Amino acid sequence: MLKQGSAIDRYFKISERGSNYSREIRGGFATFFAMSYIVVLNPLILSGADSSGASLGFAAVAATTAFVAGILTILMGAWAKHPFAVATGLGVNAFVAVTIASHPGLTWPDMMGLVMLSGLTMLILVLTGFRTAVFKAVPEALKTAIVVGIGLFIALIGLVNAGFVRRIPDAAGTTVPLGLGVDGKLLGWPTLVFVVGLVLTIALVVRKVRGAILIGIVVSTALAAILEFTLHIGPSFDGKTYNPRGWSLVAPKFTEWAAPDLSLIGKANPLGAFQHLGIIAATLLAFVILLSIFFDAMGTMVGLAREAGNIDKHGNIPNVDRVLQVDALGAIIGGGSSVSSNQIFVESGAGIGEGARTGLASIVTGLLFLVAMFFTPLINLVPFEAVAPALVVVGFMMVSQVGKIHWQDWGVGIPAFLTLSLMPFTYSIANGLGAGFISFALIRTFQGRAREVHPLMWAVAAAFLLFFGIGPVEEILGVK
Repeated sequence: MLKQGSAIDRYFKISERGSNYSREIRGGFATFFAMSYIVVLNPLILSGADSSGASLGFAAVAATTAFVAGILTILMGAWAKHPFAVATGLGVNAFVAVTIASHPGLTWPDMMGLVMLSGLTMLILVLTGFRTAVFKAVPEALKTAIVVGIGLFIALIGLVNAGFVRRIPDAAGTTVPLGLGVDGKLLGWPTLVFVVGLVLTIALVVRKVRGAILIGIVVSTALAAILEFTLHIGPSFDGKTYNPRGWSLVAPKFTEWAAPDLSLIGKANPLGAFQHLGIIAATLLAFVILLSIFFDAMGTMVGLAREAGNIDKHGNIPNVDRVLQVDALGAIIGGGSSVSSNQIFVESGAGIGEGARTGLASIVTGLLFLVAMFFTPLINLVPFEAVAPALVVVGFMMVSQVGKIHWQDWGVGIPAFLTLSLMPFTYSIANGLGAGFISFALIRTFQGRAREVHPLMWAVAAAFLLFFGIGPVEEILGVK
């Protein structure tokens, strides 16, 4: 039924892109395992109470996060035909839960309404062709830097999530923000799981074994489950005490089946923030959300498409307008469902590293998210430490493109360096893009080559100046 030359093969261009059904299916599974943590993490981030004391509820956020991710990822695969998975974006959800939630008078429906409005604005920019035009205006060197930066970023995510690299608490005498393990030592069984998984994955990749990344995840998960069920290690933080030898977030376990609670869908209030904060304050908050989802997705899309080889001879991404349409819908639907903006996940690189090249892999990932809505044991069984090796290996694959940047031309070399370094250093794709775009426009001007800067790059650089200066702007306008 599934064979080369079939209708499915032609629709997704599986053979044309040098892939096959087994690679797409393996890639879909690898991507799901690599990003399934969001179903657990998003409820934790959005677990606080709003100004009225109301909370969204862990079970409802978890179920809705999986549901929305499943629907949007299937849509991405079927409509845009790329192996990009979509789920609640880290960064925007934290901004909503911490920064926006600190404004008195706002409720969760009000906050999610701002996310919806940002998504609607984004969709308009996509339909008018503006967002696609911005993508095409970015110099090739910066596009390559985006790939490299995302590679470093996801590798750092893997190392930190596994506890191999840890944040060092602020204290007198602290000189570095990150360190190896705990006080420079690798401690705990979870760290061993990561090391074993990393060595195994590297060995399989080097030997060019089919399904190397997926095999690494499955074997690491099995080892983690055996260790947890026999030694009862537990999570690193149980809500009260911190255990540096515990699992970073998810302690492998089976949980009972439960019917999904989707009651949060349709609860957003798009005009609530304007009623409580006023037009200026609400508009500024929506603008920050808009910039974040606008450029995070663009950077991620470029990096993943290049890694997958889905770039034409002119450096363009096929169906890029459809990719951006689904991404914009991710903000609208995510906000409207009270789980925050959904966007393309960098962890899709795990599936691409497994060989996925088409939207069929995304459909597999999306279906797994829908299944996870009912069977959370699959989610809770896979700890970060089992997935992190895949992210580190994929990070290497993406960073290997660094040689394509023309470093001798400082007009692109310095912006490229700022782009690829600030993404991991600030834990934000948007920050790296902003620094790269602004410095590119400035340095070309210093070189007397301002005419080489596309007008849209000037517009984007100006928007990022406002993005980085939003704090002083709020103070000048008297917005708290």
